[in-house]
Amino acid sequence: MSAKNGNIKIANYTDWMSQLPSELWTIPLFKLAIPGSHDSVSYDLDASSAIIEPDNLKRFSWIYCLRRIVRTWGMTQEYNITMQLEAGVRYFDLRIARKRNDHHPTRLYFYHGLYTSTDVETVLGEIHAWTVAHPKEVIILAFSNFNGFEKNIKDKLHNHLIGFIKTMFGSKLVPPGIPTLRNCWDQGKNVIVSYDYPANYHPEMWKKITYYYANSMDRAQVKSKISEALGKEKTSNYFFVCGLNMTLPADHRILIYILRLCDSFPNVIRRGLPKLLKWLKQQSGVNIVASDLATRKDFVSTVVELNSALMKP
Repeated sequence: MSAKNGNIKIANYTDWMSQLPSELWTIPLFKLAIPGSHDSVSYDLDASSAIIEPDNLKRFSWIYCLRRIVRTWGMTQEYNITMQLEAGVRYFDLRIARKRNDHHPTRLYFYHGLYTSTDVETVLGEIHAWTVAHPKEVIILAFSNFNGFEKNIKDKLHNHLIGFIKTMFGSKLVPPGIPTLRNCWDQGKNVIVSYDYPANYHPEMWKKITYYYANSMDRAQVKSKISEALGKEKTSNYFFVCGLNMTLPADHRILIYILRLCDSFPNVIRRGLPKLLKWLKQQSGVNIVASDLATRKDFVSTVVELNSALMKP
């Protein structure tokens, strides 16, 4: 792998952090370029579930073919969470939901248009197993967008989820601070949890990580938003995400896309991602870069290679 100011050679992206040059081990993780996935569990959307977004389609949930279309256009990842980890993804965008009228009071799922088939506890168990097998790979889990957390039960649900996270990952949780690969390794910790809900009495939880995205299907706007973010975050001492992901309209304009019966959101991404990655190679100062189809060829390697700019000539 070529580099502007150095040379980073990665034999296998499954363990790319441990293969970085030693001079990068003591740089704050806020400054490293880290590949991430957007709507990380959308590979598992359940076409038998109700439509929960966008709002203007909710009332048509009873139409099976529409649920299938929502799944086609809501699926932003092709492979499961373990395969994403194996590919080198280290940041995960986890959007949490409780199904209405679920007889299990604290069972939670992920969602993106539809609920996932697999519950949160099962996926977190898969992540935990992987982090145990790869102790030098530091991952970031960002929990947000808590759908179905009604006022009368939200505290109970948050306490349950945070408690499960703490029990599952235990001593592997990295406390808020200024982490580096070296100090994470020395302490035997490799899981950072960002939680977008006040959790001050849980010192293991990190505050929300800002996610910059264009809210558009226009690649030019995606580039503009990331450029703006890099300008804002030049002196940042905290994580931030640059989202390469394109976003479907939330209004009637969505029909322009979802009525393309021979197309899909993954296909749209495949057409646009190579051009975005070519542009990304010229950028500097990025931290987390999240993408749809994060396991696609060249995404992880392009982001990791950006770390070469941090090396001394």
